[in-house]
Amino acid sequence: MQIKPASFAFTLLLGFLAAVPYSGIDINLPALASTGATLGASPSDVGLTMSAFMLSLAAAPLIYGPVSDRFGRKPVVVFGVALFAIASLACAVAQSLLVLLICRFVQGVGAASTAMTFAIIHDLFDETTARARIANVVVAINVVTVISPTAGAELLTLGSWRLIYATQAGIGVILLLAVVFGFAESARIDSVERMVPAVVVRSYLRVLAHPLSLAYIMVGAAGGATVFAYVTGSSLFFISVQGLRPDQYGLIFSACSAAVMSGALLDSRVGRNGISPAQVQVIGLALIAATSTALLVITLAGWTPPSLVAALLMAVALAFGMTMPNVMNATMRPLPDIAGTVGAAAGSIQMTAGAVASGLVSALFDGKSPLSMTAVMAACSLLGLIAYWLLARPAERRIHSQEVKVPAAIEEAMHS
Repeated sequence: MQIKPASFAFTLLLGFLAAVPYSGIDINLPALASTGATLGASPSDVGLTMSAFMLSLAAAPLIYGPVSDRFGRKPVVVFGVALFAIASLACAVAQSLLVLLICRFVQGVGAASTAMTFAIIHDLFDETTARARIANVVVAINVVTVISPTAGAELLTLGSWRLIYATQAGIGVILLLAVVFGFAESARIDSVERMVPAVVVRSYLRVLAHPLSLAYIMVGAAGGATVFAYVTGSSLFFISVQGLRPDQYGLIFSACSAAVMSGALLDSRVGRNGISPAQVQVIGLALIAATSTALLVITLAGWTPPSLVAALLMAVALAFGMTMPNVMNATMRPLPDIAGTVGAAAGSIQMTAGAVASGLVSALFDGKSPLSMTAVMAACSLLGLIAYWLLARPAERRIHSQEVKVPAAIEEAMHS
């Protein structure tokens, strides 16, 4: 029985699908040491399983996007979720670190298919409704982000790290059944267009050559890099520098996730009240840049009380939740016929930018202050604001002026 796109159940399912990649990271965090003990590897070596998972999350959408534009979103999501479930089960029975690394990479390939949820939203809804639906999906992602580490710790207590992967396999099976029986195809498929490398390359060149889509991809990548910097750097600062217990840090991390949810809900509410996406983007990007810069200033001044740092990180998270639904919507809007390709390019570039930012924070960490985190956050957030003002806004004005001129020219021709 198909789920109606306008229903809450449909939005909830999209949210759970979009959260799969994030749960694949967060739920395993408490089990790194236990996994290493079983497989005879150090926790740092087991940490490579996170790298393998994130690498496939960045790469796989580049294939899924064009395939979904040609053959539909549903087959791609069905394939990916099934692969995620199978690979999760393989992770659960892995007997060596090498096998686990391979299975985690394959698991990430499967999880990456759920990035098509944003393209599905764009297929089905107009701009205003899509903005609200994307905001709801962002909320669902962050609910999972809040719950996953605690769930992973509880599963580790009940069984072992293998139970965590087995649980992921079970979740994958449930989502697979929901997609198979609940989803109808949303894409407008062009049966004439052949799926060949030249077509795929041409589609990506269209995305990268479109001034508005490319501008918003850059804005989204900068925002994602800012968040990845604080996710990596906050644990280093609060635990390694300030000496907080992991459960105390968990409360701060959960508060930041709740702030992202609050920002997304706020964006959805103001959208219903007629506030334009452009206004929200200006406010959100400016707030991210201002709070990130403030974090850098207090770091350079040598005054970093944990409560103040946590409050500023929550402000960054709130602004990110306000901004990103609009950025994703604006990224796909100009090229609706290849929305899957656009979403894949945006997701891959954002994940890559996030991985680079995370790596910089870790590599530059001095063990004494949050300087590496705050410096990377400030740089990335300012780049995002600059990209919006110098690239996205001018491109929007040019496209809007062209849209106004065309009807005027048609009307003039009719009168003449």
